[in-house]
Amino acid sequence: MSVVVLGELNVDIIISGNDLMPEWNREKLIDSFDIVLGSSSAITACALAGLGQDVRFVSVVGDDDFGRFCIRELERMGVDTAHVKRDPGLKTGVTMSFSTPSDRGLMTYPGSIPMLQPQDVPDTLLKQAAHVHFGSYFLQDSMRDHWKPLFETVRSQESSTSFDTGWDVRQQWHRASIHALLGATDLFIPSEEELLHIYGAATLEAVWELLPPDAQLVAVKRGAAGAALFQPGAAPLSVKAYDIVPVDTTGAGDAFNAGLIHAYLGGQRGEALLRYACACGAIATQGVGGTGRLPTAEAVERLQTSVALRS
Repeated sequence: MSVVVLGELNVDIIISGNDLMPEWNREKLIDSFDIVLGSSSAITACALAGLGQDVRFVSVVGDDDFGRFCIRELERMGVDTAHVKRDPGLKTGVTMSFSTPSDRGLMTYPGSIPMLQPQDVPDTLLKQAAHVHFGSYFLQDSMRDHWKPLFETVRSQESSTSFDTGWDVRQQWHRASIHALLGATDLFIPSEEELLHIYGAATLEAVWELLPPDAQLVAVKRGAAGAALFQPGAAPLSVKAYDIVPVDTTGAGDAFNAGLIHAYLGGQRGEALLRYACACGAIATQGVGGTGRLPTAEAVERLQTSVALRS
């Protein structure tokens, strides 16, 4: 049984330094420049492969150098790409990431990012899946109306589901459709800021009261503050982040997603589930780019036994 990831693909062009604010008509020097595999879904897929999962990726890229780069990188990191389609009529998406030690800003050219469609997802592949995940809800435009029936089909086969929203660049937030999708989702994995915008709430405590009655686990990424978990039939809980100094936060949330899925499939629940995901996110911050430092089971164990939580 495999983990199937349905998602967007793009390259990340990462500019790193302490002072990255551009100034018109002036030239500034930066500390580093990298071109790496990007996209929430792809980074989660690579981190899942690093943790030992059999991962199959379904996506669309342009038939161009960036598209071929994305496929090569996925394969290099152990992800099956047999169902990644190359479309000569598209350009592969590109994200410019301006990364400082404390935060990052993103600018994206969509290209092929929103072009995955239901007919690109083989039924036979879903039937082989132990778990199905997708990322970037707000960017995958062609799939938005199809996630709920797809997830319902997956769960009817006794497999589990998860998704991450990412940031809504159009500021529409799609509360009604996300709300409806939660009933078919085993793991909903937004950031705190994203979740507050989706529900128009000021605090997580207010959001817990607004979730649909059939919502399952909601794991909320809180960056340096750690993470929180809504559990049906039990009190919500929270854990602190691991006390480390990040090199680059790009992809940390996607590695958190992978850790959560991997631990969930392994039977972990509650605080242990959340701590494992936080450990994977922390490890990801120690390299440049979303796949610069992927978590492994051994690395998670070392971190959990040697690094303290923030006070």
